[in-house]
Amino acid sequence: LVGRYRSPFVRRVAAPLKLHGIPYERRVLSTITDGAAIRAVNPLGRVPALILDSGETLIDSAAILDYLDETAGPARALVPEKGAERREVLKLIALAVGAAEKAAALGYEIQRRPQQLIYPEWAEKLQGQARAGLAELDKVLGPEKQWLALGRLTQADVSAVATWDFLGNMLAGTFAPAEFPRLAALAERANRMPAFAETHPSLDS
Repeated sequence: LVGRYRSPFVRRVAAPLKLHGIPYERRVLSTITDGAAIRAVNPLGRVPALILDSGETLIDSAAILDYLDETAGPARALVPEKGAERREVLKLIALAVGAAEKAAALGYEIQRRPQQLIYPEWAEKLQGQARAGLAELDKVLGPEKQWLALGRLTQADVSAVATWDFLGNMLAGTFAPAEFPRLAALAERANRMPAFAETHPSLDS
């Protein structure tokens, strides 16, 4: 597995690997400092990538997760195989991943761009889009639900937790737990599980 747990896209692959009991090794590479090494695996220079024992390389977290669910089989897959349940989970994944993408863009805008070149209106829009995604996930959880969908752990939860912990690591203080209490509680609950604790972004800080 190529990438760091600090990336929510890497972590949403790493946690299912552990949940499915699939052993793996990691190449801890950063898109910021290890661009050439990553491009040797993925021409786009993005993580994650998963190099199989056969030598085949899978790129993009969605494609890797599809492979992992196929390997685990329908009974253990984190995304249902078909129907309304599949669509429900995929919609929630899209909200979580979308929030992560907007937050990552926000981080680059305000942390890596020279101060005089920061575009405040763009940063505000990115923050609003990420916040809207988080708010919808928090709303879906409701007052009594332990998991986002189907009454069990799915990839929607994995992606939501990966996104929430990424925000706490990259944009500390920007998205407060008090604003999204159910999502924060989901992350706290999930992080007690080995698959999440052993892939926490703080391990690569």
